[in-house]
Amino acid sequence: MLKPILLQPLTVDSAAGWHTPRAAAAGLGLPLLTGTAAQAAVAEPAQQELPLSQLEELAAALARVFRVPCRIGRAAMDVRFARDERRGQFHSTAILDQLERTADTGARVLAVGACDLYVPVLTFVFGEARLDGNCAVVSTARLAEEFYGLPPSPALLRQRLVKEAVHELGHTFGLRHCPDWRCVMTSSHAVERLDVKTAEFCARCQGVVGKGFDW
Repeated sequence: MLKPILLQPLTVDSAAGWHTPRAAAAGLGLPLLTGTAAQAAVAEPAQQELPLSQLEELAAALARVFRVPCRIGRAAMDVRFARDERRGQFHSTAILDQLERTADTGARVLAVGACDLYVPVLTFVFGEARLDGNCAVVSTARLAEEFYGLPPSPALLRQRLVKEAVHELGHTFGLRHCPDWRCVMTSSHAVERLDVKTAEFCARCQGVVGKGFDW
């Protein structure tokens, strides 16, 4: 069954809203719904917002990779409920649980934010997804060069975000981590590993995703 992809912006501001969406090209000439940028969910009190342009670029990239419509949600999801005050991070599994309770079952939902994510057994995660499920979440918090005290690199951030987004959505098709280091489904626990792999599926993983979309 061909399911569109919905990008769900994340926020830590309950007052954040979205304007009436406008149509725009996304990848294969597919519809893209847009709105105002979501307030970034962050551990520190002062951080820049996740730009709308970043969401639009990601939507276009995902439309090309998965060959389905990709749109941006009209309302940002407030994730303050998932914040661990001691760690100063946001519990990605709690965000997934909330997504599954509220998400449109007719779409694959990818939540996207700037909040630093974690699961209890790890120091951090770039993202998380339900294996063979409907929802995933990714964050730009540790994908940006500035996090590591380096000069900003918007191009590198775009590449890393696309790779992580494709990776997490791949899990929703039932894909596990791939032994092929070039495949987007290979495990990446550091940005250096992200930078080495490609944004594409290997032949085996591509076959699984293709079946999911009846290519």
